[in-house]
Amino acid sequence: MPAPFRSRVKTTAAAALGLLTAVGLVTGCTLSEPESSATPADALSVTVVRTLPHDRTSFTQGLEISDGELYESTGRNGTSYVRVSDLDTGEILRQVDLSSSYFGEGITVTDSTAWQITWQDGVAFARDPLTLAERTRVDYDGEGWGLCEATDGSSRLIMSDGSSTLTFRDPVTFDVTGEVTVTQDGDPLSDLNELECAEDGSVYANVWKTFDIARIDPQTGAVTATIDARPLWDAMTDEERAGADVLNGIAQIPGTDRFLVTGKLWPTMYEVEFT
Repeated sequence: MPAPFRSRVKTTAAAALGLLTAVGLVTGCTLSEPESSATPADALSVTVVRTLPHDRTSFTQGLEISDGELYESTGRNGTSYVRVSDLDTGEILRQVDLSSSYFGEGITVTDSTAWQITWQDGVAFARDPLTLAERTRVDYDGEGWGLCEATDGSSRLIMSDGSSTLTFRDPVTFDVTGEVTVTQDGDPLSDLNELECAEDGSVYANVWKTFDIARIDPQTGAVTATIDARPLWDAMTDEERAGADVLNGIAQIPGTDRFLVTGKLWPTMYEVEFT
């Protein structure tokens, strides 16, 4: 997102705990801080399997692999498009540019539709996956950031809007069917950006303005793992990092435990394992 970084402020129960401790000293009781019911998330990193070239003019907002083809949706007014390329060769197979009035965001491909959302325009485009031709467009409330199709048999799309909320949508009508709040160690995790619905049923989300990728249980909203992708940035040269923006873009390679990961205006796309 081009908007300024928003700091996160966490409130604590320090004052209340201090009062309880004082009461304990007076009464002779021993009081301890209540344990959190949240399960700590696993801490993972990335192992690079191979590197692939990436168009460094692409302000990457969404990646998706379908039928051996890589779909990429990009952002910014005047440079937004959806492009499909051959997963093995990188050859561009088809591309559709958005009107300069639209700021493109995430994309996902269902059995019959390629859905592409927009940032603050409140418009989702339903496209033919084979041609990228627009079939229809649907209005929605709020911002659009990331989008993926659930793999847990629930027949729903999952959408992020930059907050800690994931919204569930009908894959045909795009109507809202529910939502869940994403939490990490019991606290809401905001700035959820590009999404990937993995084959194991979990959702991976880039956390905006960080090198973190959160693995989320969409049933509960709990973050089950945090992947530190900082090594990918560190692997680039100063020249490659010049002009590059934040980490964004994640797509599982079907039938494997590997993912393609890149960033906005990055010259490289990485095939990685989370270890």
